Amino acid sequence: MDGGNEGYPLLRSQTTVDLSRNGEAVADLTGKVHLLPCCIKYDGSTSVSDYFKPKFSGIEVDGLRVEEAYFRGRKLNGATLPLPDGYSGFILGKKSSDEKTNAETSYCWEANAKFQNLTLWNHDSLPSNDDAFMRTFHWFAVAKALHQPVNVEDLEYLPVDEDVV
Repeated sequence: MDGGNEGYPLLRSQTTVDLSRNGEAVADLTGKVHLLPCCIKYDGSTSVSDYFKPKFSGIEVDGLRVEEAYFRGRKLNGATLPLPDGYSGFILGKKSSDEKTNAETSYCWEANAKFQNLTLWNHDSLPSNDDAFMRTFHWFAVAKALHQPVNVEDLEYLPVDEDVV
């Protein structure tokens, strides 16, 4: 092994993500983004709304309004989660370019759509705040606390260890 990046093509490339699409509006998919507990090996258009019809189940768990739907005959329970204030979700696609680029060293992505909430679906259980995906939302508060400026008043409440000073 020579320490090269043969197995890691992104390490020797440039990656860009264009969220503005040069001023063009992107589709707003708020209320239409679903995270399903399965893998769908199909990449194309289909009339999803003809077959996938979520409805309120009449149940609330952990303050989450539970919806139910069926996918290929299997019952799913889900909850719609708003993204935290100041955050947006984006659906990315490979950026098409008229310029000649080296496909091996350039990865360009652009926003095809945006969303402000998503529906998380479970197969065997009701959605709850203990779901692994929902726990990731706790990191937004942690990141905010870590990156917030510290002022003098905040430091006054910290205990001082005289042995360290």
